[in-house]
Amino acid sequence: MDAHEITVQEGKELVRLARTSVESFVKNRKFVISANNSNKKSGVFVTIYHLNKENNEKNLRGCIGYVLPSKDIYDSVIDAAINAATQDPRFIAVSEKELEEVIFEVSVLTRPFRIRVEDTNLSLNKILIGRDGLMLESRYGSGLFLPQVPVEQNWNVRQYLTNLCYKAGAPSDAWLLPDSNLYTFRSYIFREKLPNSEIYAENFIET
Repeated sequence: MDAHEITVQEGKELVRLARTSVESFVKNRKFVISANNSNKKSGVFVTIYHLNKENNEKNLRGCIGYVLPSKDIYDSVIDAAINAATQDPRFIAVSEKELEEVIFEVSVLTRPFRIRVEDTNLSLNKILIGRDGLMLESRYGSGLFLPQVPVEQNWNVRQYLTNLCYKAGAPSDAWLLPDSNLYTFRSYIFREKLPNSEIYAENFIET
């Protein structure tokens, strides 16, 4: 399945499922079983943000997912949501009290496409901020950023690549090494406007 095949209604269902899965696990340590066998598979990430009600700022609270599809997309969202809430090594597990303070977001990914780095400027011109997510595989390790990250961080393309290398535990120019593999992908994003509220689709730049 390609991310383009996901409907807005399905995207909203995935966000509701992400929240329901986390609520069930955090409150009762029970895993939700999806009744929807869609036979659709896609890479998917679940991102959780904590909303500061005083200044309305969103702060990352957890993000985990799968680049390549391995199971039905609904089952992938259940796994990714629970892991994002409880297993992201950057954060402590989401508490029951926080459930009404967090926003759930689901990103449905296209299959990664390798960018052949033959000329630096040409390669840079292939990447569009807001449209393209990036994944790097190198001798040092691997790293990935969803398309919304450079927008949120206000990075240009060079800063985007530099930070991707750092995330992979690599030098800032590791993406240029001949044994490194740089991939781009796009995603459809579905997100709660406020905790446990209306869900909307946010598609970044498409060309």
